[in-house]
Amino acid sequence: MFYAVSINTGHCSATCLRGVNMARGQQGELVAVVNDTNPKSNGRAYSLKISGNNHSQLLGKKIGDVVDGIFVGEGDQTLSGYKLQITGGSDKTGTPLRRDLEGGSRQSILVTASTGFKGHSLVFKNKGGEKKRFRYKPNGLRMRRNFRGNTITQDTRQVNLKVIESGKKALSDILASGSEETSE
Repeated sequence: MFYAVSINTGHCSATCLRGVNMARGQQGELVAVVNDTNPKSNGRAYSLKISGNNHSQLLGKKIGDVVDGIFVGEGDQTLSGYKLQITGGSDKTGTPLRRDLEGGSRQSILVTASTGFKGHSLVFKNKGGEKKRFRYKPNGLRMRRNFRGNTITQDTRQVNLKVIESGKKALSDILASGSEETSE
């Protein structure tokens, strides 16, 4: 005997629930953007790929969690000895992760100027024969925006990381060796 089950999926169809409409080729892969907090590096950011077993180590982590650097990068470019803190990210459609939303699902919330919403409206006017851009910041402006929860899921495509503890080698030394090999 079958019972009719109602699932609240919003605008998602049955094929979306099975994962048919997901982006292909990037499934099971993350791009980690590592921000070097060393004052000598002037806040330089490095982009690394995370795939395979290292990808599964990050699933279920939340914004603010500390991750061992050995799971970030591939081959000789792993950041062993480093401790990294998750500061944010985005999913396959570019929707940002938000710290104050629980879970990994996409939610539509009403926000003021904060993460994912600048809180101003742009108006273009012709002034003196040329087109000028004006920003207006009205008090109390709120908009409904889509955000993803603070948990890394299969749909997450980018993770932003910040260095908490440095390893023995400098971050620029570890990642410079890989970029020299690709330029040859």
